[in-house]
Order: sequence, then structure tokens, then C-alpha cells
Amino acid sequence: MRTIFTMWAFAFTSLLSPVSGAEKVYKADYVIVGVGAAGAEVAKILSDNHEISVIVLEAGANHDNDTPIKDSQFAPILESNFFPQYFYQLQQVVQENAPGVVFNYTTGRLFGGGTSINGEQYVEGTNQLYDKWEDKLGSFWSVEKIRRAFKKVEKYNGKTTERHERGESGAVDVRQAPAVPTSMATKFVNAVAESTGVAEILDYNIPQTELGPFTRWQLSQKPNGNRESSSTAFLHPVLRSDNTGKDGRQLRVLDKTTALRVLFNKEKEAIGVEALQDGESIKVLADKEVILCAGIYSPCLLQLSGIGPRSVLECAGVKVLFDNHNVGNNLVNQLTTVAVLTANPNDVGVPASDPDALYVGGAFLRDPAEADNVSPRGLRGVQLIGVSPEPGSFVIAIIASQPKSRGVVAIQSSDPFQIPLVDDRAFSNPADLETFKEIFRVYIKEIANQLNANDPLYNLVAPSEAVIDDDAALEAYILSTLDHTHHWTGSCQMGRSDRDGVTDKRGKVFGVKRLRVIDDSIAPFIPDGNTQACAYMLARRIGEDIAKRDRSKSKH
Repeated sequence: MRTIFTMWAFAFTSLLSPVSGAEKVYKADYVIVGVGAAGAEVAKILSDNHEISVIVLEAGANHDNDTPIKDSQFAPILESNFFPQYFYQLQQVVQENAPGVVFNYTTGRLFGGGTSINGEQYVEGTNQLYDKWEDKLGSFWSVEKIRRAFKKVEKYNGKTTERHERGESGAVDVRQAPAVPTSMATKFVNAVAESTGVAEILDYNIPQTELGPFTRWQLSQKPNGNRESSSTAFLHPVLRSDNTGKDGRQLRVLDKTTALRVLFNKEKEAIGVEALQDGESIKVLADKEVILCAGIYSPCLLQLSGIGPRSVLECAGVKVLFDNHNVGNNLVNQLTTVAVLTANPNDVGVPASDPDALYVGGAFLRDPAEADNVSPRGLRGVQLIGVSPEPGSFVIAIIASQPKSRGVVAIQSSDPFQIPLVDDRAFSNPADLETFKEIFRVYIKEIANQLNANDPLYNLVAPSEAVIDDDAALEAYILSTLDHTHHWTGSCQMGRSDRDGVTDKRGKVFGVKRLRVIDDSIAPFIPDGNTQACAYMLARRIGEDIAKRDRSKSKH
């Protein structure tokens, strides 16, 4: 028995440790780039089979125990107060159709990626959204299979009217909070319900009640209120302190290691990744597949590796391996603005007994053009988030969930460290600006009036009712307060062929072999809510499909 163990230990070490030579070379069955929402989960799923070896490359380090990351109360101020410590520090180009607007082009540079630095809102998306996925890609992405994947991901800690719709044994803790809503949240939700005719709902992550106002958000938090990231959910339980797998798991995470490009052989098969580790060039070779889980950076890595629009690659001095005009195009991002109100100073936003609850109620509503439909089921067009930054103040963050504008991601040169050109192209489709105007006219104005009728100390300050009624003034207000959500999707979208996509329905990159993308960038349609839950679902669906294939091959 001891001899067998010794042989296994030698094999494990030889696979996951660097091969001797002038340049460090690591080798495993699967090489994954990024340990954000998707990368960490895929790594866990694949390495559950102890016959399979997995190496993950992560540019950042493990900060799970840093107070600003672990303590959920830091979530609203992480980007403003801790930008240099945990974020990629990049900017987009100036938005042509939103004069003077420049967005940050950033996400988390640490274990957990965006799930370690986001606002923690956990939103799964509606059946109507995923019907569109199935229509485009077939039964692999049926609503039933997608819902099953969500249930496998989560461990829901909250109330619901449909317990069978929620997961109870998944790795990701989802906490509904607060247990007892505050007076401010209750007044906000009542005003939304009364002004729109859409009834209050308890659980927005079930198909029966996808639309409506609610007093309790669902947050990616542990039961004690600490942040739950993909790192804490999927990696922490299975990794030792040296970032190698526990109990026979052939998993290793190479931290502070930046992927530069994918390596290919003459048959256009991905054979590994070239990377920079602590200033030293290394190669990480894959016997089976390379899997990109780099989010907004996935299209950049494809382009640096010769996969993308010929015009972009040739201009950047990159040899064309496969010409696909979709790589980096079709970028979608949700935009946001705010409405500011005075509030009753005696009303509390977040309960003192649960400061990790973070938000003061919210609502999912239809596109304002369909406001007359009060059914609790349907595609979400608007997301409202209540916040109370200080006593006597109430802010409604407004997100337009289904933008029509499409942006682009493009490398500028063959240098992996030159900042890519990223452009959301906000309002390039004029319908998006008109949607925001209608949100203020149809929803915000009426909600504010109802709040004031219920409690005269709630008054709309910005934009004023006069501004809302003046088209030019309202447009100026929207542009002056416009921001984005970091909810990027679509730049590597799944399609039926390279004519309409970058990958197939299983994330396999068209035009090459043994290369996949698994993250929100492959979503064929942007989620009608926050995007982290979608990334978890994508990883679960495709990761289990790969693992099933591996088990089948092992049996034979």
C-alpha cells in the first residue's frame, strides 16, 4: 500500500510541479486561466476526479482573510477606497455618445475575481431570458437544465414560497437579508407596489415571482454576513496553504501568475499557456484542454493568441491563427444612474442588528414600455436598488437591465501588457438613452410622488420633477450621473458557428481545438439582473459536462 501511495505522490508531483530546465514548465490535464466565479468552480468540479490534474493561473493573490474583502460592510466602498490593492487599474475610452463620460475598465485582481469585490447581489435571471438561450443554442441550455444548475450551485439561507425551487446543499451560501425589514425599506417597497400595481414579492429568484418590489435582497454571504466568493466557496475547502489540493486532489493554483497568450501546435490544438510568474517567463502545458475563465480579459487573450478579427490582429502585429470577427465584439454592459430623495430622519435604512444587509429594499420591473403588465413573471427591464448613505437621505440606484448598445474589446499590439481598447459604446443605440428617460418618467416620478403621499418627509431632490418633465434637462442629468455596472457579457458569445459566435454551446472556441471559454463573456444574451450567479451557472453546466466525459473515458 505504501509503495502505491509513493508512486501516486511522485506522479502528482511531476504533473503539478515545474519541470527542470532553463524555463519553468508546469504540466497538467487542464490549465485554467482565472479563479473568478467560473474558474474556481470549474477547477473544483474537474479536480473532484482525483485521476484528473488541474492547474489554475491567477494574476492576483489570496486576500480572502483581508478585512475589506471578508467584511461585507466594505462592499459599497471597495472600488473607491481600495482600488490599488484589489483591482485592475484601467480605464475605457471616452464614450462617444455620452460626452465626457469615462468608465473604469476593471475587475478584481485576486482570488475570487469579481466575486471578491462586487456588491454581493445574487440574481439568477428569469425563465423568459433563458428561453432565448434555448431558442438560440438548443436543449443543452434549456430552462429546466439551467434551473437545475442554479440549484446545485447555491445553499439558500432565506424565505421562499417555493422551497423546491431553491438549492439547499450547494457550495455558495446565499443569504436573504435583513430578517426584519426597516421602516425605510417598507415605505419604499409600498410606494413601488402602489404606484406600479405590481405586488410585493418575497423571493425574486424563483420563476413564480420574478418581477416586483421586495424588502430583502439575496446576497452572496455566509450565514454570519461575511462575503461568500468563489474562492471561499470552491477553493478554500479543498486547498492547502501552499495552494495545492488536499486529500489526493490534483489541483494547484499558481498565484501572482499572469497569462500572456495561449500556445498552439501545428494542428491548431491548444497545448498550454505562456505566462509571467513573479517576473519570470513560464509555460503551463495542458494534456487535455486550456480553459479561459478570465471574464472581460478572455477576448483579449484570444486576440493575443491569434484568434479574432483579422483587421484587429494585423493592426496589432499578431499572426492570424483564426479570423473570427465576433471576438471582442458584441460587448454588452448594463448602465446605471441614480435618483436622490430626502427621507424621514427617524427612518433607518439598514438595521443596526444586521449592517451586512447593505441595501434598503429593491425592485425588478419591466421595461417602462410594458409598465401596464403587472404579472410577476417576465423579462426584467429595470432594477431598482435602495440605499441610505446617511440619515435623512434615500437614494434609488437605477439599472437598465436589457441594453441594446454593443461595445468592443480590442488589443492595441502584441504586447500583453499594453492596455486594450475597451469601449462600452454607451448609448450608441439611442433607444438606451430613451429607456432611461422613460424609467424616470414612468417609474421614478410616480414612486417618489407615492412615497411623499405616504410620508411627506420623502421628497425627490434630483432629478427634480421639473427636470424629469424637460427632455433636454433630463438627458443632461442622466449623462452627468451615468455610470456602469461591470456586468460585461457577450464578447466571446456562444453561437451556432463562427458566423454568429466565438464558441459553441459548450464553450469550445471555433476554429481551433482543445480551447474553451467559460465565463460571462460567452453568454448569448445578457442576464436581466446581476451577472455573478450566471457565471456560476455557466461553470456548473459546462464543467459537469466535461467531468462527465472524463468519467466516461476513464471507464473505458
